[in-house]
Amino acid sequence: MSVNDPYAALRFKEFNIFLLVRFAMVFAWSMQFIVIEWQVYSMTKDPLSLGIIGLMEVIPAVSMALFAGHIVDQKEKRNLLIKCIFGFSVISFGLFMLSLPSVLETYDTKAILYGIYTLVFFGGLVRAFLGPTIFSLIALIVPKKIYPNAATWSSTTWQMASVLGPALAGFSISLIGVHWSMCVIFGFSLLALTALFNISKKPILNPKIGEPVFQSLKEGLNFVFKTRAILGALTLDMIAVLFGGAVALLPIFAQDILHVGSEGFGVLRAAPAVGAAITMLGSTRFPLHKNAGKKLLIAVFGFGVCMIVFGLSTYFWLSVIALFLSGAVDGVSMIIRQTILQLKTPDNMRGRVASVNSMFVGSSNELGAFESGVTAKLMGTVTAVVFGGTMTLLTVGLTAIVSPGFRRLDLQKDVEEHES
Repeated sequence: MSVNDPYAALRFKEFNIFLLVRFAMVFAWSMQFIVIEWQVYSMTKDPLSLGIIGLMEVIPAVSMALFAGHIVDQKEKRNLLIKCIFGFSVISFGLFMLSLPSVLETYDTKAILYGIYTLVFFGGLVRAFLGPTIFSLIALIVPKKIYPNAATWSSTTWQMASVLGPALAGFSISLIGVHWSMCVIFGFSLLALTALFNISKKPILNPKIGEPVFQSLKEGLNFVFKTRAILGALTLDMIAVLFGGAVALLPIFAQDILHVGSEGFGVLRAAPAVGAAITMLGSTRFPLHKNAGKKLLIAVFGFGVCMIVFGLSTYFWLSVIALFLSGAVDGVSMIIRQTILQLKTPDNMRGRVASVNSMFVGSSNELGAFESGVTAKLMGTVTAVVFGGTMTLLTVGLTAIVSPGFRRLDLQKDVEEHES
């Protein structure tokens, strides 16, 4: 098997099962988030309520992230992932029950909102463990020499699910309503849970089993902050996502600015992921590890420009194109970041490093949603999106000036060392 084979990781049966599990989970999670956003904004017509959804998920995700990384490094990964997916299934079933017509008729809007926010909060707890577990499991399924290829396919699967989940959510809301859309989500979570049992248990590679929690956490943080390539990539992406979180405001654009309904909302929500998926499929044949630093800076700059264009647009298809291109350049950013993490992280620290990644990048999506909701409330929706895009451009410029070493980052040597 050649390391230059674009399908190298797909030659492993368990990796294909892993991709099915990841697809089903991301599909369910992204679809669920869209359905919740639509329901909450339809109930309240308040942009701040959309921000609160993100805040309710990010609080437990951030507060538990480092502890979750310690647990992941200490435990067997397959069984831990089973527990995570089971937890998500319980939450999705709870949201299904909350959307029952009889429940909506019996309880007032505030009570339903509190119920949704509570379940989203518990979803944040699950997510704190889910990301590090998935990141750690990949390294136990494929050989080290094809980590970059496996990371690309894993990210591509994530994006494909992110395309179809939101797209189906928009059409599903229109065709079968919120309640039965929640039932579809629950079904996909059960599919992921069933498929996961076809992956065998994996060895625990951490030699420090039983290590005190705080010592373990300190070791993980020290590694991230001393590894400049990881720290630079995480920081840049975090700021971009934090201020470029226009996606959280899409229900407002769909309903009140572009007037395209739930079907148009599904198209808008899927457009970034379509762009990212195309980028990622292309990267399996045209790797991005050479001159990675420059490519990452250019990609994030392009993302900021796309957000400004989207914010100013009053034409549906121009908005779709802007979101599509934002996803395409964001796909470049995601691949480079994941490649850096896979190549630079030792096996015994993958859970902790992935947790820090979750705090920097994953949680910034929800913080970005909250920031967008607050700024939209204070400045207006369009001004909030343009402000976020402008802050992203300023961040890229500042990073390029103060970190010349990051501009020169090249992963070619690291890839060759893993291939040898």
